[in-house]
Amino acid sequence: MRWIDTLEAAAAEKLPEAAHRYFRQGSAGGISVGEAVAAWSGYRFRPHVLNDVSTIDLSTTVLGTPVDAPILVAPSTLQRMVDPDGEIAMARGVGAANSVLGVSTNAGTTFADFGATGVPWWLQLYVLRNREITMRMLDAAVEGGARAVVLTVDTPVVGRKEDDGPTIWDLVQPGQWLANLPEGEWTDDDLDKADDLTPDVIGWLAERSGLPVVVKGVLRGDDAKRCADAGAAGVIVSNHGGRQLDGSIPTAQALPEVAEALAGTGTEVYVDGGIRRGEHILAALALGARAVFVGRPALWALTVDSSAGVTRLLTDLATELDHSLRLSGHTTPAALTPDLITT
Repeated sequence: MRWIDTLEAAAAEKLPEAAHRYFRQGSAGGISVGEAVAAWSGYRFRPHVLNDVSTIDLSTTVLGTPVDAPILVAPSTLQRMVDPDGEIAMARGVGAANSVLGVSTNAGTTFADFGATGVPWWLQLYVLRNREITMRMLDAAVEGGARAVVLTVDTPVVGRKEDDGPTIWDLVQPGQWLANLPEGEWTDDDLDKADDLTPDVIGWLAERSGLPVVVKGVLRGDDAKRCADAGAAGVIVSNHGGRQLDGSIPTAQALPEVAEALAGTGTEVYVDGGIRRGEHILAALALGARAVFVGRPALWALTVDSSAGVTRLLTDLATELDHSLRLSGHTTPAALTPDLITT
C-alpha cells in the first residue's frame, strides 16, 4: 500500500474523533466531498510513445516564485490541533520541499512568524462584513511577507455541516486559531463573512496590498473570465473541499472550462480537491492547471509525522508525477496538452 493511502487512518488514531470528522467531512449530505477523488480517477490518458523521456524537469513558477514541482499546499485552519507547532511545522515541511504554502485567515500562527520561516506563502483571505478587520489583517500579512492574496469567494455563508454529537468547536483552545485577528471589541456580525462581494473587491485588495490576487472557489468559465477582467492574477478551481454548496461539480470536471475561458489572458489557473496521485496531477496539468494544491493529505501528513511528513507527501507526489510524465511521453509540465486526456 502507498504510504499516502495510510495517512488518514493513521491520523484518525491520533486525533480526537470530532477533530478528524471536522477535517474530513463535507457539507450537507457529503455528495461533493465523496465525488472528488473518483472524478480525477475517471480520466483516461492517450500517451505519446517514441519520445526521449530520459530527463524530466518538474520545476515551474507560480506567480513568479520558483518551485521544485507544481504541487502546493492548500490553506487550512486549526493546524495547532494536529501538531503543537501547527502552521510553523507545516511551513517547515513545505519549505524543505521547495514549494509554496497557503495560509488561512484563521491560522493559529501570526503572519510575522510565517515571515520569519522564509517559506514563500500566500494569504487565504475571507473578506469580512467589517472591512476594517479585513484591512488590518491584510496589512499584517503584507508586513509578514505574504506573496499573494488568495481571495476566497465561495463562502458568503459557511456551508452547513450535519454533525451529531460533540464538534471540533467543543475542543478548540485559545491560541489554536485566529492568531491574526486584530485587537478590538468585535461582534459576531463583524466577523461574519461578507455576502455583498462583487468583482470590484479584486482591484480593492490588489491596490491595498500591492500583491497579486488569486481568486479561490471558481467553478465556471464565465466567472473565471469576470475575475480576470477585474484584475485577478490567478484563479483556483475549487469547491472548498466539498464544504460549501453540496452537489457542486467536482473540480476535475470544472477545470477544462475554466482553463479554456482564461486561455491567452495571462491569468494563472490552479486546482484543488481530491488530488491524491501523480496521475491526478498529470491530468490536472494537461487540462490547463499550472499547479495543484493538496489540502487534507497535507493535514494527515502533518498529524502523522509533523514537518517530515509534509515534506514526504510533497516529494512522494512529485516522484509519482515524474513517473507519470515519463509514461505519458512528456518531459516537463509545460509540454502537456489537453489532447492527452479523454473520458
